[in-house]
Parts: sequence; C-alpha cells; structure tokens
Amino acid sequence: MSTLVGKAAVITAGASGIGEASVRHFVDMGAAVIFTDIDAAAGHSLAKELCDAGAQVVFVHGNVTDESHAIEVMQAAVASYGRVDILLNNAGIGLPGLGHEVTAADWRAVLNVNLDGTFFMAKHAITSMLLTGGGAIVNTSSIMGHVAAVGSSSYNVSKHGVLGLTKTLALEYAASNIRVNAVCPGYVDTAMGRADVAADPTIPALHPLGRIAQPIEIARAAAFLASDDASFITGTSLLVDGGYTAR
Repeated sequence: MSTLVGKAAVITAGASGIGEASVRHFVDMGAAVIFTDIDAAAGHSLAKELCDAGAQVVFVHGNVTDESHAIEVMQAAVASYGRVDILLNNAGIGLPGLGHEVTAADWRAVLNVNLDGTFFMAKHAITSMLLTGGGAIVNTSSIMGHVAAVGSSSYNVSKHGVLGLTKTLALEYAASNIRVNAVCPGYVDTAMGRADVAADPTIPALHPLGRIAQPIEIARAAAFLASDDASFITGTSLLVDGGYTAR
C-alpha cells in the first residue's frame, strides 16, 4: 500500500480543485506538505485547517510564472522540513479560442502557467533533490497532452509540452535517482471542468465510464506516482481519464 510517510512534498495550486484534494490526500498518506497558490485567502484557510488538525502543512502565496517564487518555495520546504522529496506540479489554466482567434496575450498566459511554471518548479526542485539523493516529480498534463480538442490550441500545446518536458527530465536525472512522470486527467469536477461541461453537456458521455472525474481520483494517481510503490516508473504518463482516450 502506498505511503508518503517521512516525505516532504511541494504541491502547486493547492488551494482548490485537484490541488486541494492532493494536499489533503498527501497529508493523509503521511507527507509533510508545502503548497502554493495565487489565492492567498483560500491557501491560508486550508493550511490553518490542516495544521489545527495536527498536519505538517505550510502555505506559500505566489505565482508559478515567477521563477523567484519557485526558489522561495523550495527554500521554504528545506527550512521547514530539511529537504524536498516530492513535487506535484499542478498549476494550470485554459483559455478558449480557435487558432486564428487566440490573442498573443492569451497564448502567452496559458504557456506561462502550464509550461513555464512547470519548468521553473521542476528546475528548482531538482536543484534541491540533487543535494539529498533524489526524489519524485509528478507533472500534471492532461488527456490534451495525448490528443487534442477544437478551440483549445494554447492548452493543447502546453500539455503536449509538459509531456515532452517530463520525458526529457526523466532521462536527464534518472542516474541521480530523480523520477519524473506525468498524470493526465480527463475532465474533472473542478471549477474549470464544470465550466467546460456547462458549455458542452456532452462531455461526461465522452468518458466511457459515463462521468467526469472527482479531484481525489486524480490526487490518488499522483500520489501513487510520487510514492515508492512507483520506484521503477519514470518518463511516462498515467492517463486517469475514464477511458476517454481509449475511444
């Protein structure tokens, strides 16, 4: 059975949705957690709730698109727990638009969060992990890293890019005992997912299981990849999509 006891984990965008479910699940599995989010109020509230319940949790407010934030978070993890064993790169956004309609600002905004932010956090987690003998990184890609959807070019590209980054880092740091994998959700019952379903009510039926995922179902998959139960898994992606890509 997977456990994260004794592990120090960093989770981005941890104040809501998949991130919040992951913070709670990683704590339940025994990890000490540092999480980040741009929503300061929600982040502080979640950290207080969990700390009051006896968990080891620290919240750091900031934006993953700023490389200095990645440095700050890793320094906070080392100061709090002495090391960084796990990084779950969860932050992501999507902005709709057909290719010819996407503005430069929207294109850049999506890639800044989904790709640049993932890279910055991984870069500085690896820098820390190299000093302590290894670790595990789980990047959040998507079914849209494997296939594509109309009207979502920037998101599709960014999530394909996350898979490319995942494979490259896995090869570069395997000899240093750093595993790098990706979790690839289908549509999930989060604010973003519910907005997608509201715009297209056929989405749940596109998943052969007949529904969209709950955030905890993605959190469990990410925790598995981060755990020692996945000790011989690196450079791959785990589809958690209710069969969406098997159609």
